[in-house]
Amino acid sequence: MLRSMYSGISGMKNFQTKLDVIGNNIANVNTSGFKKGRVTFQDMMSQTTTGAQGPTATRGGINASQVGLGSQLGSIDNIQTQGFRQTTNNPLDLALEGDGMFAVETLATADTESTRYYTRAGNFYLDNEGYIVNSNGYYLVGQDNEGQEGRLQIPDTAQSFSIQTDGTVNYINDAGEPVEAGQIMLASFSNPAGLEKAGSNLFLNTPNAGLAAELVTPETQGAASIISGSLEMSNVDLSEEFTEMITAQRGFQANTRIITTSDEILQELVNLKR
Repeated sequence: MLRSMYSGISGMKNFQTKLDVIGNNIANVNTSGFKKGRVTFQDMMSQTTTGAQGPTATRGGINASQVGLGSQLGSIDNIQTQGFRQTTNNPLDLALEGDGMFAVETLATADTESTRYYTRAGNFYLDNEGYIVNSNGYYLVGQDNEGQEGRLQIPDTAQSFSIQTDGTVNYINDAGEPVEAGQIMLASFSNPAGLEKAGSNLFLNTPNAGLAAELVTPETQGAASIISGSLEMSNVDLSEEFTEMITAQRGFQANTRIITTSDEILQELVNLKR
């Protein structure tokens, strides 16, 4: 069989993966805290027909002759750039301006361990006990007044509350006095692109993400500031995605043409015996 047919097949598979990623980006264009994906390709191994030769006393050097055998998937990257900010005026909608992620977690039980996730989606709520949770019911991780890491709670008797840019959560008690409920903490990563998507706008830590040993206070150690009353939206650029979609479609069509042309050549070879 012709090598070009297998090259065309590899190209079709890779462009199909690229279209899958583009489709996911477009589907999440309005998802809070979503980070778009990007596909890169690499050339596959090449078949060497003649090797390289060095120069001799009578002639110069000769380059190697190699025939490429198609392409392969290089990487599917998470692009962790800042998304645009949408004003909602909801005090529990929190946007991060800068580097870092919110940490949310489930509680440990007798049968299961606590699981910690990381997210840029800041649409939080208060549950029936006054704890700050996300849409999945996972608790927002913070720090109390004694420096202990844990959940953040606003009592039912609070008349109002506010969240400062450094993550400090204040509320007015039933006596009209201001009280500090704690401080939201952020996770800092040296390589946020190394995080693993877990669905529901959540990420899991991986050995390549470079998570700092301790959660950091907002606006310190290069961490982001928190903007209350706003949400960070997706960083998907529709014009860019549509351009990449057209490029992927044309690349897929070109690879199908390679297979069609190779098939026509094989048909000509078969017809030689007539």
